[in-house]
Amino acid sequence: MSAKNPKFISFQSDVSHIVRPEKFTFPFYYEPHELAHIAMDQLQDYLVNQKELNHNFGLDDQQDGLVIGKMFGVLVVEDKLGNLGFLAAFSGKLADSNDHDYFVPPVFDLLDSQGFFRKEEIVINDMTIRIAELEKNESYLSAKEELEKTGASYLEELQKYKKEIKEAKAERKQIRENSNDLNSSELEMLLEELRKQSIREQYFLKDFTEAHKQKIAALTEEVNDFENQLNDLREKRKSMSNALQEEIFDSYYFLNSKKERRSLQSIFENTIDHKPPAGAGECAAPKLLQFAFENELKPVCLGEFWWGASPRSEVRVHKQVYPACRGKCEPILGHMLEGLDMDENPMLLNPAENKELEIVFEDDYLVIVNKPAEFLSVPGKNISDSVYTRMMSKYPQATGPMIVHRLDMSTSGILVLAKDKNVHKHLQKQFIKRNVQKRYVALLDGIVEENTGTIDLPLRVDLDDRPRQLVCYEHGKRAVTKWEVVERRNNQTLIYFYPITGRTHQLRVHSAHTLGLNAPIIGDDLYGKRESRLHLHAQFLQFTHPITKETVKIKVDAEFA
Repeated sequence: MSAKNPKFISFQSDVSHIVRPEKFTFPFYYEPHELAHIAMDQLQDYLVNQKELNHNFGLDDQQDGLVIGKMFGVLVVEDKLGNLGFLAAFSGKLADSNDHDYFVPPVFDLLDSQGFFRKEEIVINDMTIRIAELEKNESYLSAKEELEKTGASYLEELQKYKKEIKEAKAERKQIRENSNDLNSSELEMLLEELRKQSIREQYFLKDFTEAHKQKIAALTEEVNDFENQLNDLREKRKSMSNALQEEIFDSYYFLNSKKERRSLQSIFENTIDHKPPAGAGECAAPKLLQFAFENELKPVCLGEFWWGASPRSEVRVHKQVYPACRGKCEPILGHMLEGLDMDENPMLLNPAENKELEIVFEDDYLVIVNKPAEFLSVPGKNISDSVYTRMMSKYPQATGPMIVHRLDMSTSGILVLAKDKNVHKHLQKQFIKRNVQKRYVALLDGIVEENTGTIDLPLRVDLDDRPRQLVCYEHGKRAVTKWEVVERRNNQTLIYFYPITGRTHQLRVHSAHTLGLNAPIIGDDLYGKRESRLHLHAQFLQFTHPITKETVKIKVDAEFA
């Protein structure tokens, strides 16, 4: 570290011979520069050997405390004298603190004991305790229980008494019908007695109902008194929490290389939700850039990696490099990186350029292609070139949407297109009803010990980092994959996948997740390590021809199988 700036970390090895990058790192899809790799290695050495941080990353089975892995980042920077070094940061808080000697400070320190957040947090926490105490108040719980019992008892007794009244009424009717032998005087006396019985029953019902209603009303009032107190406290807590959140958002200001400042709130005002998500501004990349701009340090390149055990919902691998998240960081970094000469966004480039679509089957009704890897099935947000656009150009007389099913852009293999809307409708129905037999082949990074199995892990999109998917048992959609090992070689496993459902990134997550096969597909830039391509291929498809009713079987082998 530099005596002039204790957060400026000097390289332990000589890096003078390394050519510096001409442009700054595009943070959402990149391969770290050599300088960033060296800085990350040095930071990882520090994490292995340091004794200051009492944080359980899940790397030591003997360590106590909640296991929480972390994203760390390095920003290689150049000072005014041309000296090269780097800054280090972590996402969120570490060991219950935002402030550690080796790392840059947060953009805004929520954990400052003298700050408004801590003071307001104490008030809100006290209110939460009062709510919890009131929810467990014996008088409140007793009144609720008595109200439920009284209400249930009243309804039960009321139904019983109404039944008795109905039976008595039917009995009186029968008596009147059998009174033909009585003289007029006897009949009059009988009818009067029956009338009195009916009146007594009605009065009793009225008194019974009134007595119970009064009792229920008294209990209801008692319960409502407690619940009104609870609702008032909850509304007050909610109002205070919202006000505190707004104050927090207005306290975060981010710089860019031109020294322009914008608040967190203003940065997110034009997003879909018009407000920052929880934790926005706490990631490593914004912290690093903020400190660099505040201290006249020129950003050179960036690198971020995961340290520790993976969360149960995500796929995170110890020491592996990951891009900045999109939901929280993209709007912030969009502002902070203004004015920097940056690498081109590779997601704006057409990866299908100069690639040909091989037709493997065609007749008057449908066409089947072998889609190359890194080739869109349908037009994307920024790129229109796709299987759909090329096939529409080739078959201008085709009707309907043509594309019957889709493959991820990175996945190669068999794709079916219909030449008219009726054929499309028939084929799509087969896919929806799961009457189509599908087989994918993949090469996994690691050895899968079992020979066959089924993975059942529900999936949903990561709202903070689209298009990544999370395993989520609460909100996820069911995702089921059957699998079969084909071959094991060189610490890799060639495997067949038989997807029962068709969720986004299903095979990729089921491969990489620790609750799945715990072996990512080679070349998976989202859940594994980037290679020349994703080693996942739709190899086999069987369906019923919509017109001829014949069974169509198509098999196209993968180049890596």
